[in-house]
Amino acid sequence: MGERHDESVHEAGPTAARTSDAGVRRDAAGEAIVTAAALIIGNELLSGKVQETNLAVLARTLRVLGVLLRRVVMVLDDVDEIAREVRELSSTHNWLFTSGGIGPTHDDVTIEAVARGFGVPVVMSAEMEVMLRAHYKERITEGHLRMGLVPEGAALETTEDIRWPTVRMRNTWILPGIPEVFRMKIPVVRARLGQGKAYVSHAVYTKMDEGDLKPLLDVVVASFPDVDVGSYPKWFDATYKTKLTFDGRDAARVAAARDAFVAALPAGEPQGAD
Repeated sequence: MGERHDESVHEAGPTAARTSDAGVRRDAAGEAIVTAAALIIGNELLSGKVQETNLAVLARTLRVLGVLLRRVVMVLDDVDEIAREVRELSSTHNWLFTSGGIGPTHDDVTIEAVARGFGVPVVMSAEMEVMLRAHYKERITEGHLRMGLVPEGAALETTEDIRWPTVRMRNTWILPGIPEVFRMKIPVVRARLGQGKAYVSHAVYTKMDEGDLKPLLDVVVASFPDVDVGSYPKWFDATYKTKLTFDGRDAARVAAARDAFVAALPAGEPQGAD
């Protein structure tokens, strides 16, 4: 365990990006785009018994690291379905992050499903078994030991501060569903992925509705195809009616798109900008 694998680069990215002959997705400036997908697992989420919160944490983390989260799938605790999604998402993105379904109980099937998705057996990690036995001592049960199962060939990721391993099978991170524990794992992900070219975001707030804003936005979108422009109306807020966002990896281009939009607004607008 602990072996590191070379991650293959897959052809994946936004429509505004272009793909080189080598299959690496690139932005308008020719820089490589690292892509990711998330597979959220749990009957409790799809039944509405539990509200999912891990996705927002993951998305914010990846933006800072310069990784583009392109797709999110939510599935039941079903081994075949999870395995199918793992095969698809891991082969079309540089990184895949699963959330949920790891633990000692009957519905914790993610390890088995990820192993099946990669066509390998589930094995006991000798390193994790030692840690589990040291932690639980005489209270150790077969249920506790199940938490030491990993797909064969998986890497165990740790940091100096976080010694309990996070399981990574090639380009697929197997993360817990419990929000508090999920957040504890994020520093391990950050350490392994490293700092890429972070995404930059600016916002403009107006009291105009989207119908009036559309022609102004169309001009900006056409002039700055490398900047992601978003429009988000808000009801029952006296301070503004529509929030406009400008996102991208080139800070100068993002700022220029925002400024071009602000310059086109009528007198009295915007209500604020950042």
